[in-house]
Amino acid sequence: MADVDFFFDPVCPWAWITSRWVEEVAGERGLAVDWRFICLRLVNKDKDYGTDFPEGYVAGHGTGQKLLRVAAAIREAEGGGSVGAFYTRVGTDIHVNARGGDIMDRWEEGFPEYLAEIGVAGEQAGAANDERWDKVLEAETAEALSRVGDDVGTPIVTFGDDPRASFFGPVISRIPRGPEAVALWDAVELIARTPGMIELKRSLREAPQTS
Repeated sequence: MADVDFFFDPVCPWAWITSRWVEEVAGERGLAVDWRFICLRLVNKDKDYGTDFPEGYVAGHGTGQKLLRVAAAIREAEGGGSVGAFYTRVGTDIHVNARGGDIMDRWEEGFPEYLAEIGVAGEQAGAANDERWDKVLEAETAEALSRVGDDVGTPIVTFGDDPRASFFGPVISRIPRGPEAVALWDAVELIARTPGMIELKRSLREAPQTS
């Protein structure tokens, strides 16, 4: 049983920052993290990408969907422990190494050269363009949203084995480290586990600092 469920879409910079905080705390506390899927392309399937989003979101969300298909294939072949390593590698390239544009430019092809470069087996890389994996993504996206409601994005975090102890976020623009990371974790977990607690929010943001 995992200590934390973390639902992510690999192209979301906010999910990436929160995931690095979770990794930091997992190392400090010895927590087991189950890296799970919420697909922004499926969350927004009823929206018009021509009018409801800025230019480039089709490629961005399409890339996330195809990378999650690959992650699902990796999980089936190698187990859940391999998903975190895949997310770390892909997320580092997209959000830290500034390769996101190059990867997204090949999204319609399923970026086979990139996946081969990072050591993804051919049969798993082929999942990028295999719509059969969308059943897995749809089921996990639905489960994530069932825990927090529909009007959210990524990430969604569940503390422990109680789905009610779940929140969208926290959305943070910097990666806390060491004692700061643990202190934030304890505060957010307390809030998540408090009966009747629904939402904390503010719309003021700074640019995401992804490393």
